[in-house]
Amino acid sequence: MDLETRIREYIVAEFLSGEDVADLTDDFDLVANGVVDSLGLVRLISHISKTYAIPVDDIPLDPASFRDIEHICSFIRRTTTAASV
Repeated sequence: MDLETRIREYIVAEFLSGEDVADLTDDFDLVANGVVDSLGLVRLISHISKTYAIPVDDIPLDPASFRDIEHICSFIRRTTTAASV
């Protein structure tokens, strides 16, 4: 299962209960559409930290980094790649 699919499934399970996973596109703006609010952002960051072994201190609290699945996955890939170098 690719990263986008895992993130999509998490978002649907945690924030869009009952919605079809296939309906959530990579560029759907989670913040502007009210899916993820400030508390949701904290939950999402906590999940990313635990799941991808990224220290919370290394995760910027910038909503733009978590606006959509595309940005979230890009952040995870950059951070985990940099940590492995």
